[in-house]
Amino acid sequence: MSTVAVQKASSAGAVAGNIYDYMNELYDKIAKRAFSFFEQDGRVHGHDVDHWLMAEADLLNPVPLELSDSEFELTVRAEVPGFTEKELEVIVEPGRLFIKGKTEKKSEEKKKKTLYSEFSSNEIFRGISLPTEIDPEKVNATLKNGVLEISMPKTTPAKKISVAAKAA
Repeated sequence: MSTVAVQKASSAGAVAGNIYDYMNELYDKIAKRAFSFFEQDGRVHGHDVDHWLMAEADLLNPVPLELSDSEFELTVRAEVPGFTEKELEVIVEPGRLFIKGKTEKKSEEKKKKTLYSEFSSNEIFRGISLPTEIDPEKVNATLKNGVLEISMPKTTPAKKISVAAKAA
């Protein structure tokens, strides 16, 4: 079992520095790929969603996950086969969770005077809104056998204080 680093954002609305930049870059990559599908189809309009979904499938692998809720914590179990703890990044806010990862593998094989090379890239990104606020400072993430488990303790609920009237 390996521990995965967790980036924490402690105040509502604050996000670990570069997540929005990453999301914008990812959006641009998908948009460019979708446009290339549009061009391949002869620039025929009406297939925008199909092109977008094909581009997303080309660039990102799905991240199936399970979110469970107990009295004191939320737990996420996400399937991330082929990734190591160093290739994964978990970013948490009080009401949101982001999982991102990228792995690149390169293999070369020499045959006579030519060089054979294969390069593959595997990228994932998943963001979810949480059903209740959690304490980002206490989140733990571990990776075991291709399953990322993230334990997120809930924040303590606000306490009601009764107001007593005092005779003057």
